[in-house]
Amino acid sequence: MAFSENSQFNAQLGPQPPQAASTPEPTTPGAEDFLASAQFGAAPSVPPIQPPVENPVWNGWDVLAITALALISMLVSQFAVLLAAKWFVYPHTSLADVAQKPIVLLVSQFLLYIVVAAFMIVLVEGKYRVPFWQAVRWNWPRSAWKLLALGFVLLLSLSALQSLLPMPKETPFEHLFDRPRDAYLLSLIAVTLGPLMEELFFRGFMYPVLARRMGVVWGVVLTALPFGLIHLPQYGWAWSAGLVVFLVGVVCGAVRAATKSVGASFLVHVGYNGTQMIFAIVATHGFRHMENTTILH
Repeated sequence: MAFSENSQFNAQLGPQPPQAASTPEPTTPGAEDFLASAQFGAAPSVPPIQPPVENPVWNGWDVLAITALALISMLVSQFAVLLAAKWFVYPHTSLADVAQKPIVLLVSQFLLYIVVAAFMIVLVEGKYRVPFWQAVRWNWPRSAWKLLALGFVLLLSLSALQSLLPMPKETPFEHLFDRPRDAYLLSLIAVTLGPLMEELFFRGFMYPVLARRMGVVWGVVLTALPFGLIHLPQYGWAWSAGLVVFLVGVVCGAVRAATKSVGASFLVHVGYNGTQMIFAIVATHGFRHMENTTILH
């Protein structure tokens, strides 16, 4: 039952002379309830809890399931494509030499992308009944050229950093560019499917789960860390190369957090990779002298 402080004293001390009605002073919403509860010993009302910075429909177990599927699919696809290439395309070539052919890597990578992308879509739209692109916050930005330009500036900045670090002279990844035809095909993937799948997983699925639980800063950092680690084998496990890729992940994650758009981080990634590929084409005269450049993507 709600009653005022004056009525409480009236009941205890007897009749009181009538008081002139007065206009109550304005108070902020909720202040009256708080003061009343403080006077009578009741617990003050708790202000509403702020919603999390990210609230994906999936959880950390779903992210782990995608990771496990990707690892298993990578092993299975590489082995299956390798055997198929050996039996049907290169029957007179040793298995070890077939494994070094870029086309084998490209086909297995493409199959991996199909499996992982299909699982992501089924997970979101089948299990959680939410449109996929809406759930991952694709949100294609209006200022696409600005984000591509940010990728360009990022490459220039990290190139200056690379000049101060002990970068590897030769990496396994660069040998995939030994033949111009393979190099151009790999360059196409580096500005299309590669950044698309990486951004969908790291900034689309992993980041919002981490940010919801640990905050934006840790979400960005802990997403960029595995992003850098998965590229280490391509660069002979050189920590300096991993650091550069980690910083690329930090910037892409920061863009994703600021814009709440995976499409925005994808454009930064494309701008970084695309600028690097253009510089590599020019520096190597159409991928004919790969000793003139180092490729990190």
